[in-house]
Amino acid sequence: RAIDIARAVAGVSSTVLVTGESGTGKELLARGIHAASARAAGPWIALNCATLTESLQIAELFGHAKGAYTGAAGERAGLFEAASGGTLFLDEVGELSPSAQAALLRVLQEGVIVRVGEHRERPVDVRIVAATHRDLEARVGAGQFRADLFYRLNVVSIRMPALRERDNDVLLLAQSLLERYGARFGRNVQALSPEVLRLFLAHPWPGNVRELANVLERAVLLARGTRIELEDLPDGFAAAVHGDGAAAALPGAPEVIGQQERERIRAALERSHGRRDVAATLLGISRATLWRRMKRLGLA
Repeated sequence: RAIDIARAVAGVSSTVLVTGESGTGKELLARGIHAASARAAGPWIALNCATLTESLQIAELFGHAKGAYTGAAGERAGLFEAASGGTLFLDEVGELSPSAQAALLRVLQEGVIVRVGEHRERPVDVRIVAATHRDLEARVGAGQFRADLFYRLNVVSIRMPALRERDNDVLLLAQSLLERYGARFGRNVQALSPEVLRLFLAHPWPGNVRELANVLERAVLLARGTRIELEDLPDGFAAAVHGDGAAAALPGAPEVIGQQERERIRAALERSHGRRDVAATLLGISRATLWRRMKRLGLA
C-alpha cells in the first residue's frame, strides 16, 4: 500500500509526509519518490533536522548573508536554494524549532526564502518530502508543532509499516541482504540455517529493517561456512532462541520462504511469458541470480 501511494504521487509535486518507526525505510521510500518523479534529474538534498540546533536549522535551510552572525565570514546559500528544481527531504521534521517551523511554513505558502541577515526574497522551486517517527498530531495537540504547518506537510501521508507487521517479509529481506553483503565482502554465504530462520520469524525487530541489516552484515562477516548459524548472531539472539520456546514452535521457516520465493518467480515468469531476462528485471535481481534460485527451487 505504501509503495502504491508513493508511485501515485511521484509524478506530481505535492508535499509528502512519510511516517513510521525508525529503521522502516522512510528515506528509502522518499528517494524512490524522487527517482520516479519529473525532478529525478534535479538535486536530491537530505537533512536530518534532529541533528542541528535551532540556529543551525535556520542557517542550513535558508542560508545566511555575510556577517549575519558570529562566524558568518561570507554569504552562503541554504539547502532550499541547493535543492531548487529537485527534492528536499526533511527527516525528523517534528524536531524543527518553532522559528524554523514558521519559516518553513512561509516557503510552502509563498515559494520564497529569505536568508538570515537579509530582507531579499529569493524564489525556490522545491518539492518537500518530510519524514518523522513521532505522532505529529499529538505534538500539535500538545502545542509542540504548528497545526498549519502540519496540514501543509500532510498533503499526502504514507505510513511505513514496522517489520513485525510484515508477516514473512523478514525472510525475503534477509535473503536479499545476504546476497548484498556476500557480494560486498566476497563471502560465499548463501542461506540461513533453519534455526536462524525460525528465530528471525519470532524476533519482534524493534529496530526494523535497519536492525535486520546490521545483524546480517555482522553474521556474514563472522560466518565460517556457506550459511548463517546461531553462533554467528549477537549474543542476545542466541540466548533468546535457547530460552524462549516460541521460536522452536514456529512452522518450518525454510518451507515458508521457499514457497513465497517460488510463487514470486512463477508470477514473474508468467508476466514475462517465460523470458528470464524480463522476469529478472521484474524481480529486481540479475538473470544469473534468477537462474540460481530457479535451480534451487526446482523451477529450472
